[in-house]
Amino acid sequence: MTLKPGVVTGDDYFELVDACKSGGYALAAVNCVGTNSVNAALEAAAKNNTDVIIQFSNGGAQFFAGQGMPDGDMAKVLGAVSAAQHVHLLAEHYGVCVVLHTDHANRKLVPWVDKLVDFSEAHFKKTGKALYTSHMLDLSEESIEDNLSECARMLERMAPMKMSLEIELGVTGGEEDGVGTDFDHDHVDNSKLYTQPTDVLQAYDLLTPIGHFSVAASFGNVHGVYKPGNVKLRPEILKGSQDLVISTHKTGDKPLSLVFHGGSGSEKDKITEAISYGVFKMNIDTDTQFAFSKPVGDYVDTHPKAFKYQIDPEDGTPYKKQYDPRKWLRAGEEGFVTRLEEAFQDLGSAGRSLAK
Repeated sequence: MTLKPGVVTGDDYFELVDACKSGGYALAAVNCVGTNSVNAALEAAAKNNTDVIIQFSNGGAQFFAGQGMPDGDMAKVLGAVSAAQHVHLLAEHYGVCVVLHTDHANRKLVPWVDKLVDFSEAHFKKTGKALYTSHMLDLSEESIEDNLSECARMLERMAPMKMSLEIELGVTGGEEDGVGTDFDHDHVDNSKLYTQPTDVLQAYDLLTPIGHFSVAASFGNVHGVYKPGNVKLRPEILKGSQDLVISTHKTGDKPLSLVFHGGSGSEKDKITEAISYGVFKMNIDTDTQFAFSKPVGDYVDTHPKAFKYQIDPEDGTPYKKQYDPRKWLRAGEEGFVTRLEEAFQDLGSAGRSLAK
């Protein structure tokens, strides 16, 4: 199976998801906030011959547009559109397949997603492809009925363009760009922390006739990095959901396309186990944020005077070459690339790009 390099949508995306599940590997879903992180994600994917998911939270999209934009809600929309256009322009030239996705959107952010679907509809009319490959609705704080009915409404809008919808069932601990709450493993209802297979079956029954969707099912995972032993992952929960759908509908292997949120800091054996149960996508954000920031801090420590003076007050040495933003931003990009290379190895996606 081969695909044209660049942003993949529709049937190409569905084939890519199936290739991941049947091949026993997953794609890194990289949260980006600007051209530096987008370009580093593309560079890392090309260097490792892997396909990749580039995604934006509402805050990341707003930052892309510029935090000085007076209308913050409009910035979230236009930033996401601008970011998508940037990726569409460059992805093909990096020679890998790229999935464009937006991350967590709770009830108050549903209008953000609706407006992005408006832009995809306009893009689809012009090009035959949606602007984004997929979007996520995270309505896990709502009742299962409200969650799924709103997901069904959104998928009905997206399905004619063969876009995919990611839904969340259960609660992924921690907070992701204003969505969610601080993590407290011992005080979260077990039925919420670990997604119930019956809820997943209910989602499957409702959404499958409408269009393509994936499920961010909770199995004890959290956003962020916590001290060892504080996070209790149970990937076998995912297998229970797959088994229930298979036994109910007599489907083939891995009928559900599953998503692993809170991948940063996770145990590698738990990542491997989750992939074996049909996880095709793992989000990574906290680790890549640190991987970008640490080399920048190291660079500043190495050239302290350059960040205080344009010219050395003692000997007149000019520091332009040291404080040039391209120097320290590049150091951040290189750290970002290095951390993603580790993720690609953990997920088994290195060397497996479908782009030809």
